[in-house]
Amino acid sequence: MTNPQSAPGDTEPGHDPSRRDEDLAALLERLLAQVPGRTQKDLASGAGISYPTLNAWMNRTRGTSRIDPEKLRAMVEVFRRWGVRTTPREFFEAVGRPVPGPSGDEREARLLKLYRQLPESRQRALLKDAEAMLHISRIM
Repeated sequence: MTNPQSAPGDTEPGHDPSRRDEDLAALLERLLAQVPGRTQKDLASGAGISYPTLNAWMNRTRGTSRIDPEKLRAMVEVFRRWGVRTTPREFFEAVGRPVPGPSGDEREARLLKLYRQLPESRQRALLKDAEAMLHISRIM
């Protein structure tokens, strides 16, 4: 018998720990159970998510389909720091979304989000840097 094919974001080849019938609340409950002494508050703090928001996801009183992909990845990283084996795939499937690869659209959205948070003087500096990088890449 062979293992299933691995996918981007899996922790090891042929290993798919996701349980396709889990929603985000069930996934978080299962993963939190693997780290005794860690709480929802610890997860929220470590992942940069407000505790009331995380708690609403856990209680299924707030929808999960529009969660920022970076928040999902942040939760994965917190669990990994705690020694829990998990993947981005598990989290994206738990909220009913395809696992994004390194797409240009996602990078552009992230860059735009960061750009909008900068003061105008820093936005202008960023544009100059980007133009310089473009010029260098064209001559190389």
